[in-house]
Amino acid sequence: MGKNVLDSDRPIAGRITSVDFFRGFTMFLLMGESTELYNYLHSIDCGFMQFLGTQLSHHEWHGLRFWDLVQPFFMFIVGVAIPFAVANRLKKGHTEKSILLHALKRSFLLLFFGWALYCIGPGKIVFRFQNVLAQLAVTYLVAFLIRDKSFSFQLIFSLIILLLIDLAYRFFPVEGFNQPWEPYHNLGAWVNNKIEGVEKASIWATLNVVSTTAHTVWGVLCGKLLMSNKTARQKIKLLLIAGMAGLFIGYSLDLFNITPIIKKIATSSFVFMSGGWSILTLCFSYWLIDEKKLFLKGSRMFIIVGMNCIFIYLLFSAGGAELLNHIFQPFINALFSWGGEITSGIMTSLTTWASLWYVSYWLYKNKIFIKI
Repeated sequence: MGKNVLDSDRPIAGRITSVDFFRGFTMFLLMGESTELYNYLHSIDCGFMQFLGTQLSHHEWHGLRFWDLVQPFFMFIVGVAIPFAVANRLKKGHTEKSILLHALKRSFLLLFFGWALYCIGPGKIVFRFQNVLAQLAVTYLVAFLIRDKSFSFQLIFSLIILLLIDLAYRFFPVEGFNQPWEPYHNLGAWVNNKIEGVEKASIWATLNVVSTTAHTVWGVLCGKLLMSNKTARQKIKLLLIAGMAGLFIGYSLDLFNITPIIKKIATSSFVFMSGGWSILTLCFSYWLIDEKKLFLKGSRMFIIVGMNCIFIYLLFSAGGAELLNHIFQPFINALFSWGGEITSGIMTSLTTWASLWYVSYWLYKNKIFIKI
């Protein structure tokens, strides 16, 4: 695909509602996880609820569940928003230098907050960088810095980093960590151990930041496509092709035992597959909301969350959801004692989830947008 696919198209000003919806919906799901609601679903004596609970938890290792897509969704949609944000700042009169400085500042703050969240639990300084904010600090900055490169450059760049990280896992020469697809015995585990200064660190690889950079870069390409003057039909067609290509490559790599789909070390097959689902989800959202003008009122519920998504993430991740659970629990237990522990737990989680959403709504209603 040449330069004329994206780069020759004149950008169109204005917001794309589906982008705001996608971001808010992703954060809304993360908000629900923080309330512990999904954990209770496994205990309900109902096959569908247990299936739902399973899909709302990460796969143990080799395989895929819906919840494994949520972080890629967020990494991807941040990339989609980059061209819109830059265009908006330029429209307001910001210089290229000031926009770059803002991006550097934002990247640093994302890294700081992502790291700091890991220090709260143990009450001491620890060095972990696996959560979405810490990872996003790097992927966002890389995607931002190459955003004005050609479509071909950005696509080839993303493919090269996926190839290099795949080869690095396969040929890492350290004994005990040269089993690329085995938990705790791969390159990612070795890097974790070195960063955290322990013999056996987290199974989630900090090194995921390399491969998941592709998610944010692909997001930028999709954002530029949505900003172009192509017709909605053309945009949807290109998104469908790109999304299906991602699924085909990712699932093929796994099916033919070339590279397994493993979320916890973000293998190349996982990145292709989750990237494909991310693009298709954006495509469906764009078709439903911006093209067909359906679900406009319903989408507002999620857009409200997306307007302060980083603040809300920090709020519930830093103990806000846990605090609300503790506040509501005695009252919910008294009201729903007839239903037992599971019923009370579910109602407590739902109340906390609703309260966190209301915080988002209150900020939105009062035009308070906390950004970094």
